[in-house]
Amino acid sequence: MTKYHSRENTQLLLDALESMPVVVLSGLRQSGKSTLLQHLPEKLGFVYKTFDDLNTLEAARLDPDAFLEQGERMIIDEAQRFPEIMNFVKKSVDLKRKNGRFILSGSSNFLLLKNISESLAGRAIYFELYPFNRREILKKVGGASTFENFIQSGNFKKQTGQTIPWQEIITGGMPSVCLKEVKKAEIWFKGYEQTYLERDIRMLSQVADLVAFGQLLRLTALRTGQVLNQSDLGRDAKLNAVTSGRYLSLMETSFVISRLSPFLKNPASRLIKAPKIYFTDTGMAAYLCGASKLDSQEPLKGRLFENYVFQNLRSILAARLPDARIYYWNIQGRNEVDLIVEEGLKTYAIEIKYGSQWRSGDLKGLEAFMVNAKNCAAGILVYNGKEVAKISDKIWIVPASILLE
Repeated sequence: MTKYHSRENTQLLLDALESMPVVVLSGLRQSGKSTLLQHLPEKLGFVYKTFDDLNTLEAARLDPDAFLEQGERMIIDEAQRFPEIMNFVKKSVDLKRKNGRFILSGSSNFLLLKNISESLAGRAIYFELYPFNRREILKKVGGASTFENFIQSGNFKKQTGQTIPWQEIITGGMPSVCLKEVKKAEIWFKGYEQTYLERDIRMLSQVADLVAFGQLLRLTALRTGQVLNQSDLGRDAKLNAVTSGRYLSLMETSFVISRLSPFLKNPASRLIKAPKIYFTDTGMAAYLCGASKLDSQEPLKGRLFENYVFQNLRSILAARLPDARIYYWNIQGRNEVDLIVEEGLKTYAIEIKYGSQWRSGDLKGLEAFMVNAKNCAAGILVYNGKEVAKISDKIWIVPASILLE
C-alpha cells in the first residue's frame, strides 16, 4: 500500500471546523477526498459514512434523522448521491448549533447545485480538493511555498532548479497515477473516462447522447489553455449553442474543467472578456488529446505545460493564500499574460513558456501589463529551465520547478 501523502489544505479544514457547523469538501472524482478525510486526526471523533456503500445510502434514505444521530460528529462522503440529506443536515444544525459537526464530501460542486447550496446557506464553508501538486508528491507540504515567500520578501533566492520532464506533465496529479499505484496510466484514464460519462454525468443530468458529450470533452481538452470560443467549440462537436453550453457547465460542475476569468480592473482597449479553459488535471487532458504521441514542436505541448503550472499554482494558493485570486489578461491582437495573481492590493503577472530557454520577446506581455496596472508588484516569466534571474527592477525569470515548490 502506498504511504499516505499529506495534503496541502488539511490545516484549512481543521481551522474551518472550529468556526463553522458544516465543512464541505468537494473536488474531482478520485482526487483523494476520501483518503484525506479518513486520515484526519482520530481525536476529532468523527464517524465516517460513505454513500458509495449502498447499505449506508439506503439507511440514510429510509430514516435521515436517525442516520444523522449515529455520531456527535459525522463525515458523509459522496454526499451528492443523496442530495436530500442536506435538508436534514440543515435541520440538525439548526436544532443544535455547534461548530465542526459535519463534513460533507462529494465529486460535484455543491455551490453550483442551487438547492444544495441554498439549504446550507450561512451554515457551511466550502473547499475544493485539487489533484496532487508537486509539493504534495515530493512530500514538501507544511512550510511556506516559494511564491508565498516571494510575496513577503519581494525576492527569489538564487538557486538552481530542474527541468520538469514531459512525462511528469502528462502524468498529472491524480493520486492513483502520479503515485504509481497503476501500471499503465492510459488504461486507468480510459476507465476513469468511462465511469465519468456513464455514472457521474448521468447522476448530474439527463444527457441523451453520451457519445456527443464525450466528443465535446475531447475537443475541449485540445483547447486547454485557450480563450473559450463556445460557438466554434460547439460547431466542431456538431452541437447547438445551448447544448454545448450545458455540457461545458456539467464539466465544470464535476470539476473536470475550470473557467479562468479575465482581469478587467485596469483600463485598456479591446480587452477580451471570454474565460480561458483549463483542465483540472493535465494527466486527464493529455490522455483525452493523445498528448503522449505529440511531436516535440506541437503547440499543444506549451498549453499543457501552462495548464500544469496553473493547476499546481492554484492548488498551492488555495491552501497557503486562500484569499488570492487568479485571472488572465488579453488585449485582442496585441498583448496577453497567462496568469494574473491578485493578492491584497497587489497583482503579480505570470507568463509561462515551455522551453528551457527564454527570449526577450517573451517579456512583451508582462511589460505591457505592468504599464497598464500600476499596482503590479512583479512580472514573472516561468520557463522549463534551471536558473533564476532578475532582469529589471520588477521582472524575474523563474524555473517552474522552483516557483511550484
